[in-house]
Amino acid sequence: MTISDYNIFTLPNGMRVVHRQTDSHVGYSGVVIRAGSRDEGSGLHGLAHFVEHTIFKGTAHRSSWHINNRLESIGGELNAYTTKEETLLFANTPAGNTERAFELLYDLIAYCNFPHAEIERERDVVIEEINSYLDNPGDSAFDEFEDRIYAGSGLGHNILGTPESVRMLNSEDCRAFIDRLYRPEDMVLYCADPATPSKVEKLAFKHFGRLRHPGSGTERTPVPPAETFSETIDRNGHQAHTLIGTRLFGREDPRSHALFLLNNHIGGPGMSSLLNQELREKRGYVYTVESNVALMSDCGVWTAYFGSDHKTVDKCIRIAAAEIARLADSNLSEAKIERIKRQYIGQMQVASDHRESMAMSMGKSLAYFNEIHDIDWITERIRAVSASDLRSIAEMIHPSSWSRLTIC
Repeated sequence: MTISDYNIFTLPNGMRVVHRQTDSHVGYSGVVIRAGSRDEGSGLHGLAHFVEHTIFKGTAHRSSWHINNRLESIGGELNAYTTKEETLLFANTPAGNTERAFELLYDLIAYCNFPHAEIERERDVVIEEINSYLDNPGDSAFDEFEDRIYAGSGLGHNILGTPESVRMLNSEDCRAFIDRLYRPEDMVLYCADPATPSKVEKLAFKHFGRLRHPGSGTERTPVPPAETFSETIDRNGHQAHTLIGTRLFGREDPRSHALFLLNNHIGGPGMSSLLNQELREKRGYVYTVESNVALMSDCGVWTAYFGSDHKTVDKCIRIAAAEIARLADSNLSEAKIERIKRQYIGQMQVASDHRESMAMSMGKSLAYFNEIHDIDWITERIRAVSASDLRSIAEMIHPSSWSRLTIC
């Protein structure tokens, strides 16, 4: 794609909009809000996620039933998700329903009123979600690890909150969160559908151009330096769930392209990844092993996860450490690097064929970078990564910097 494939403009209230005209039978619309669990404030853990759930429970113009039925009646869907630094509300509809999607998304953001009775019912739903999540030690291990590696900051707690913190949340907390953080200048409206650019501009101005939330916005304090840790939590489980990792730079750092490329080689989704070969295929120590990168606005973390028998945890860590240390000690060959690049670029190309993901990525890219970083843009930078770039990243994630958490 070229920049001319995207129509990008800003509404008078500061809200940015990106539209890409497609030939699809489906329209994908959504709003990216730069507010997540990091921005909740003390004593309000789980609020961002709770707002995501309850924003669909009523507005000044619609009941919960009318909200759900507005898109479902035409075969569409309405949904949302929350991360540590963002919330995304999205509507997928048959083509030709752009205005219906825009109008509903605007109504939710501008006029959500969090009815007390609906709040009480949804509270139990969210608590059940938390309990279900905690019952899966493989999932909860990631949150336990991040709690420690981001200790002392708004990043250092579970997005869902706890049953105790969710029980304390009320309608006033939800509305205050919206008013403070859902500001037009901190939001991006995205749309990928067959509508013409002029029509999308007209609809964006008609609905979102009148949005006003004059809150203070996000005021994120720097994350304190990380102290390494090594901890085992005994929960009498049959399997040991281990995370190793280290803190890194934020998402705008130009070294991120080399980081994602090397991470894919180390523990990406393919069976040929380095850790999968060493821990599963050669030795049979694990059923699942993967490595991940999570970059925030000002910091990030690299982790590797594996589930194994209790007796092989230390062996797995030693093997993983030896492989990472080897990457830090010498450059990969040019032939090896070309194979790694070809695999990663191919995976991105396959993933980019998913239209909904493409539309969301378009919106998030504009929200975070104020420009579109599509697959062509990323591919160009991946191709430019050198052997020394990869070795530099390997040195950053060297085992000497690792923290470890095992839940068993």
